[in-house]
Order: sequence, then structure tokens, then C-alpha cells
Amino acid sequence: MRNDRLEILGEGPFQRLRTLLGDVEPPQGRAQIQLAVGEPHHPYPEFVGDILAGERDAWGAYPPTTGTPDYRRATAAWLTRRYGLASDMIDADRHIVPLCGTREGLFLIALTVVPETKAGTKPLALIPNPFYHCYAGAAVAAGAEPRYLPATRENGFLPNFSMVSEADLARTALVYLCSPANPQGSVADLGYLTQVIELARAYDFVVVVDECYAEIYDTDPPPGVLEASARTGNGFANVLAFHSLSKRSSTPGLRCGFAAGDPDLIEQFVAFRNYSCAQIPLPIYTAGTALWRDEDHVDANRVLYREKFDAAEEILGGHYGFFRPRGAFFLWLDVGDGEAATRELWAGGGIRVLPGGYLTREVPGDANPGAAFIRVALVDDLETTRHALSELRSIL
Repeated sequence: MRNDRLEILGEGPFQRLRTLLGDVEPPQGRAQIQLAVGEPHHPYPEFVGDILAGERDAWGAYPPTTGTPDYRRATAAWLTRRYGLASDMIDADRHIVPLCGTREGLFLIALTVVPETKAGTKPLALIPNPFYHCYAGAAVAAGAEPRYLPATRENGFLPNFSMVSEADLARTALVYLCSPANPQGSVADLGYLTQVIELARAYDFVVVVDECYAEIYDTDPPPGVLEASARTGNGFANVLAFHSLSKRSSTPGLRCGFAAGDPDLIEQFVAFRNYSCAQIPLPIYTAGTALWRDEDHVDANRVLYREKFDAAEEILGGHYGFFRPRGAFFLWLDVGDGEAATRELWAGGGIRVLPGGYLTREVPGDANPGAAFIRVALVDDLETTRHALSELRSIL
């Protein structure tokens, strides 16, 4: 027995990577460097371990789906500070739902909001191309038709919604965005976000913005979709923002995040998640609460990423279409043939990267926007990163 929809998705990017490199032997006697997965290796605050140890008795209780009041208040206060919202704009009990990281929520929201039909036919989910593979999986699982919009250098690495016809906008149930974007590091400004919100309200679809990289940026803090929505004068209607501690606090194993926005959508989401039973243990809520209230470790984390951006610019500037990302921690390098370069780097230096074509979909009539690229995750320490990037340039 097999769900036929899985055929639409095919293999995931990391399954494809294992297949691509299955017959390639890395150099013997050399340390392998993993730059394919966006898993931060920076130190996280010591107080996380202390809190988890001190809360050991709480492992014996079922956690509530809506989290603890203290956790919701901490996230609401963080959103208010981070995006300059009015003090009464975020209600911790109406606008927030805790999540097991963003990935769980980004997947389940599609199952919550995509209807059986829209405009009398199968709904559309608009997805940037390249994209985080969770978006496509969620759209297909929810019964929507994924529509991939190219996000290339020509359009600032952000999808252009003006290319979507009115008939297709009427069919649209859900839009996924990521800002700062994975893999290009592009940032949607307030004008861009406002236009998407206005489209959503005009054509009655939901805007889901994955902002898990919002606290990793080079110079200017990226604006958020709730910030843009607040300026429209219509609250958070049709809008949800997703945040996580995985990147912000270098705690990917904690699996702790939240979604915020439209209170009607939040209410529906909570009701659905009561069936899916995705819950965060109480000790993690306590640690997460402390992390959302602390900014010192986030500032220190950002300094480490800036140092690696500096190193990347020094080593790769002028090569492979290098540009300094405005946010996130990836390099999106034009190497001509992403798969060939990935095999070459693994064989020549034990450096594991991800072909850009594994983050994209072929769209009839358009060139694959990722086939020529590799994605390089700057997640290791500075010394390892400098070595890896120097080896990359030498091998390629």
C-alpha cells in the first residue's frame, strides 16, 4: 500500500544526495566536512542545560498543545520587541501557537487551511523555486497542486507574484515564503510583503512566511510579515509567521518554535494539532522561554556568522557568482553543474555540499533555477569554514 501522492514528490534532497555520492570515495585519512545540512554547530547558552536538568520532574507530565502561558508570553513579547509592534497588538492567548520547531508547523498548516476545492477546482499552493522541501510535501499531502515560481538573480531571488494569472490567484489557497530565504539569503522588504498580503486578502488565501532565519543577518534586521501586516490597518488577517530557536539560538535538537498571526487561523491550527498530537515537553518550554527572553547569545551568534561571511567574501569574491547574503547562513554558488561539482568536492576534499537542483523543480518552459548551483551551509566554526572554502575554490 502506498499513497499515490508520494509519486508527485519523488525522493527528498538528502536521499538524492546519498544516491549521487554513493559510488564516490572521499579522500582517506582526511576529516570530512559537512556543509550540506543547515544544522548550526555554534555553542548554545549554558543555561539551557541547567534548566533542562533542573526541570527533570516535569518529564512526567503530558504537556498542553497550546504550551505554557509563560512560553506564549515570552514569544509574544519577543515579537513585539523585534518587529516594533504596538504593545497590545499580540495577544499571547489568541495570536500564538507553540510548535515542535518550524518544520512540523509548516507542514501541518497546509493540512489545516487547504480546502477540497477553490474556485471550483483543485487548489493551488504557490511555492518559491528554489524552496525548502517541506513546503512541497505539505502542499501535496494537503491535496493542493504545487505551483513553483522562479526566484532567480533577475528578480532578486524572490518569487514574482505578478506572473500569476487572476484565474490562478483565485485558485490559490496557500503561499509559502521564506525570508531570509533558504538558500539564497534574500530578504523580502516591507513593500514586497505588503503586496503579498494585499493579494491574499483580495483572493482569500493564506500567506505563510517561514522566518526561521530572521535573527541571522549581515547588517540590517530583516522585516517580518507581522510587521508588514500591522501597517495595513487590518490586523493579521490571512497572515502567519513561523519562528524557531533552531537557528536563532543554535539549538536545532530542542525542537522549539511557534507560529503567530491571524487569530482565526491560529484557532483552527490548534484544533487540528489536537489531533496530530505534536507536543513540546514541559522542560523544553521552560528552556525555550528563557531563550526567547535573552538577546546576548543571539548577538554573539550573529557575530560568528558575520565573520564567516567575511571569510567567504575574501576567499570566493569574484568567483562562482558569489554574492554576500543579506541573511541566513548559506552560500548559493553558480558552479555551472551543481551535481558534477558536488561529486568533485566529495571526491577531492571530503567536502559535502548540496546540489542546487535538489532544492528546485523543473518547470516546463523555464530553465531549472538551481541546476547550475550548489548550496554551502556556513554552519561550522570559522577555522573549519575558511579551510573548507579554500579547498572548495582549489578543487573547483
